[in-house]
Amino acid sequence: MTWPQLIHIASARYLSSAIAYVTKGAWVRQALDDLGYPAYLVPVIIAVKVLSAAAILSLFSVALSDLAYAGMFYHLLLSGLAHVGVRKPGGALPAAEGLALLAASFLTQNAARELPSPYALTALL
Repeated sequence: MTWPQLIHIASARYLSSAIAYVTKGAWVRQALDDLGYPAYLVPVIIAVKVLSAAAILSLFSVALSDLAYAGMFYHLLLSGLAHVGVRKPGGALPAAEGLALLAASFLTQNAARELPSPYALTALL
């Protein structure tokens, strides 16, 4: 798969998750409550998901895109660990899939950029 395909798949998954947070608000709030998180985080998470996908897809700024990748990485990692922490490892599977897509996209992102990210090469080492 090429970088554009990987990033479009990763971004589509992230954006579809944001849409689910909007359309299934009560379910999301209950799921966050089950994990021990407050419901007021839902709008923040929605905004961060949409903005991070937009930052990566726009190729506007290398630094902004790398920051979005980092934010998505930590969100997915902590989401998976939260599910494992409450003994619901099945809930961590979407986060694990997202991490795999995100890693593949990050490692191949320089193919689509005029100005390469300095961090993609160091991630390979």
